[in-house]
Amino acid sequence: MNETYEERIANLVDTYYQDVFYFLYHFIGNRSDAEDITQEVFIRVLQALPRYDGRVRMKTWIFSIAKHAAIDLYRRRKFQRFFADWWFSELPAKDGLPEELFAEKERDQELKQAILALPPKYRLAIILRSIKGCSIKETAEILGISESKVKVDYHRAIKLIQKQLNVRTAGEGGKHVLGR
Repeated sequence: MNETYEERIANLVDTYYQDVFYFLYHFIGNRSDAEDITQEVFIRVLQALPRYDGRVRMKTWIFSIAKHAAIDLYRRRKFQRFFADWWFSELPAKDGLPEELFAEKERDQELKQAILALPPKYRLAIILRSIKGCSIKETAEILGISESKVKVDYHRAIKLIQKQLNVRTAGEGGKHVLGR
């Protein structure tokens, strides 16, 4: 396997670009910003590739760079809300009555708002574990924390989401169910 440096870069972009973009899109919530940061991630990958030592999987290494790029953007915009359009807008429409569709869309919006209210470290754990389907080990490697810390952060994030959803629905006289 004697690929040139340019072929290796092209292969990395082909393999990981879409996954990195969707990860950043879920974290940032804005397609345009996610595209810009994804490009920035691959510029950083290109610059750091000669130093890649293979101790972690390439995917883990690239997602770690993406995580840091997302956090850098978050810090630059710490007083702005930049989660305007979340992944729920990408969900396909389902058959059903308009009232059911409205209620489901409202529940999705409540869940979205509860996730957006999480501290960034909990939001990252939710995105990687629940949305991207990363294992505990992969999540720990990407975030640069221990597996037990991933479990704790994920559990706390779920509890905070449940609490937020219960607070919102308590005034409506109903109990909100996190799972559908």
